Amino acid sequence: MPRPKTTRSRKKAKAKTRTVKKDPLWVDGQRPRPMYVDYKDVELLKKLVNRHGRVVGRRKTGCSSVSQHAVSEAIKRARFMALLPFKGD
Repeated sequence: MPRPKTTRSRKKAKAKTRTVKKDPLWVDGQRPRPMYVDYKDVELLKKLVNRHGRVVGRRKTGCSSVSQHAVSEAIKRARFMALLPFKGD
């Protein structure tokens, strides 16, 4: 027995275009060499950590892989020196 046709038409889902975010660690459009993020710069590190205390991923921050690695190292050092909490609210 054939299926009855429905009146609703199925629309094809549009692919969302992701905007390319600017790397927050680059200075004047160039990557600092060597890549180093100061662990004492708590204001910058707070922007790269969410409210639960987790390191925000590359998709959200716009960091390249090299700068994201430097950020995670700086966050770990700041936590060890008690400048950032290990756990958020």
